[in-house]
Amino acid sequence: MITVSFHENSDSKIIGFTLSGHAGYAESGSDIICAAVSALVINAMNSIESFSSDTFTYDEDEETGFIDFKIISSLSPVSELLLKSLELGLEGIQEGYGTDYIQIN
Repeated sequence: MITVSFHENSDSKIIGFTLSGHAGYAESGSDIICAAVSALVINAMNSIESFSSDTFTYDEDEETGFIDFKIISSLSPVSELLLKSLELGLEGIQEGYGTDYIQIN
């Protein structure tokens, strides 16, 4: 199962996330839930890097499906929107496929 936790600042705005695990919906390379989650997460991170001046830290381990991403500068409106969009997309996957494959805390 993929687990996702969002990091919030003192204003309750999302400033990052920790994600780990694999969905287990299908074999590696054929798992559409893992593919969808990966696409959303990588796009959010790349978009924040390309379209904002925010600085961030991240750590990843492809084997375990671990990613920890956190904005360490002031949160720009662009990054705020991109992280809310990521949350919305992940919630949509959870609603569509259930909490046996992805759990958002």
